[in-house]
Amino acid sequence: MEAIWQWGINFIHTIQLMRGPALDLIFKGITLMGDEEFFLIFIPLMFWCVDQAKGRRLIFAFLFSAYTNIGLKSLFAQPRPFELDPTVKLHEIEGYGLPSGHSQSAVVVWGVVAASFRKTWLWLVAILLMALIGLSRVYLGVHFPTDVLGGWMVGALVLMLYLSLAPRVEAWLKKAGLAARLALAVALPLTLLLLCPVGNALKAMGAMMGMGAGLVLFERAVPFSSPVESSWQRGARFLIGMIGLFALYLGLKLIFPGRGEQFYSAMRFLRYTLIGLWVALGAPWLFQKLRL
Repeated sequence: MEAIWQWGINFIHTIQLMRGPALDLIFKGITLMGDEEFFLIFIPLMFWCVDQAKGRRLIFAFLFSAYTNIGLKSLFAQPRPFELDPTVKLHEIEGYGLPSGHSQSAVVVWGVVAASFRKTWLWLVAILLMALIGLSRVYLGVHFPTDVLGGWMVGALVLMLYLSLAPRVEAWLKKAGLAARLALAVALPLTLLLLCPVGNALKAMGAMMGMGAGLVLFERAVPFSSPVESSWQRGARFLIGMIGLFALYLGLKLIFPGRGEQFYSAMRFLRYTLIGLWVALGAPWLFQKLRL
């Protein structure tokens, strides 16, 4: 592996020969589109304001992809380029490198979006974003080219599996009773978490449990349709939803135990479960009450 890593570092140095303040800023902006905070904004936007069904599919595709990436990174335990050559580091990041989570998420998220709307131009945009986000990780020195290639490959596999299996799973869920759907929403994330009990899996599986349970309960209680007639209603939905989401995301982070403290893992799981419940249940319920 040392020869591959050295080739990767040489490749990064070659790309960084063109670096400058403007290009650094551009690639740091591009790489933000693969950060957790970006998905916390973009995916609820799809669910609340564009199309509920498409947003729901996007949420679960992203969470399954995130879980897969976390498990593979833990399995391979590969270093990042700056751990071998600190001079290539242009961005702060922690954890293992292979496969690139940003590259994998880009393939899955933008692939699901393009497949959902079935527009040729959207596929072109999606492919461009996949390429640029992956390139940004190499330019910033946080991933070897092989990490990015691995992320693209795993992302493509997850995308194909999801697009082929999702319609069958949705058809089965429509026939299942409330108790069975709630049991699945709780049991599946907990089972996956037991299989991969690493730190970041708590976030993905907590959000999956909250989203799953929230969707089951809300669809049963009050049907919610995303399409609305006016732009101001979409804007109001998004603003109100984001206020609640970031109140939970930032507020609970301040209140709950920090890393290394007692009950940190349990509270982290709870935090993301509550965020998932807000996205799927709390915010849509509030939209209904406010006639949005």
